[in-house]
Order: sequence, then structure tokens, then C-alpha cells
Amino acid sequence: MTTLRASALVILLLSLAACSSGGLGTSDDNPFAPPVDTSKEAVDGLVVGWRLMEAGEYELALDAFARHAVDHGTTPELKAAVGTAYIGLGRLGQAETLLRESLKEGPDHPETWNNLGVVLMEKGELPEAELVFRKAYALDNGESDSIRDNLRLALAKSENPGYDDGKTQDYKLVRRGSSDYLIRQTP
Repeated sequence: MTTLRASALVILLLSLAACSSGGLGTSDDNPFAPPVDTSKEAVDGLVVGWRLMEAGEYELALDAFARHAVDHGTTPELKAAVGTAYIGLGRLGQAETLLRESLKEGPDHPETWNNLGVVLMEKGELPEAELVFRKAYALDNGESDSIRDNLRLALAKSENPGYDDGKTQDYKLVRRGSSDYLIRQTP
């Protein structure tokens, strides 16, 4: 009789165990996402924004920069980043305003000077663009190829402004590195 009770108890425990929903762990066929670990620190919005700009997602980068601004305020680095995103979106007026504000607060960033020069070139303000590229080149000590190429283009255009061979020359912005642009002639 005791063996009958013991075997009945084992069968009952096994059948109850079969009814559980995964025991201590979750099952693999759970349709819900795992819980978020809030004990870890989030990635900085500025880093996320630059990564999104590398992927060509400028609007999403602006959202990431806004999240960064909530935590850290509007720093010169943030203004330069948002201005660079505006260049990618073609909002040259807004980009120029933010890049100038950034340079008033932190005038020693050659990438920001370069990006301002790119905006000025795109707007057709060649004399000021040339001065801005010279400043960027001086701050960079001539180490950046993109800044040097942009300065060469600005000098060539300013030395020969009346030259027109009947062809329209189209230029495009090419992103180089994490925060600077290069003006290239389209073939």
C-alpha cells in the first residue's frame, strides 16, 4: 500500500510539474520581450546621434541630441553636432546659426570651423568661406586632408570667380570621419 501511495504521489508531482510555465526560467517561446535592466547606464545621446548620422539618419540623430541636451544642457559640442546634422538635412541657415554659436563658446575646434566653411561655400559666400577654411586649417595644423581639400577648393573658386566654361559644376557634401564634411565635385 505504501508503494502504491508513493507511486501515486510521484505521478501527481510529475503531472503538476508538466503544468508549470517554465519553472525558474522563461520559456523560449515567450512572445514578450525580456525585462529592461535599469541598473545599467544608458549610452550618451551624443554618441548615439553621431552613430545615427553615420548611418544617414539625421532626423533620428536630432532626437538623440535632444535627449543629450536634457541631461547635459546645450554645450558647444552639442550645438556643433546639431549644426552638422542640419547640414546633412540641407538646412543651411539653421546649421550656420548653430555652428557660429558653437564657435563663440568654443572657438578651438577645427571640425566646426570646417563645417561652417562648407555651409558658407554651399551658400555662395566664398570670401568668408575661404577665411573660415584658413582658420580651420591653422587650428588643425594641416593634419586633416578634408580641411586642406576644402581650403584648396575655396581658394581656386575665389581666384577664378568669373571663369565659366559653359559647364555647370555641381558639388556635393561628403562626410568624412565623425564630424567633418568635404566638398566634392560630382563627376
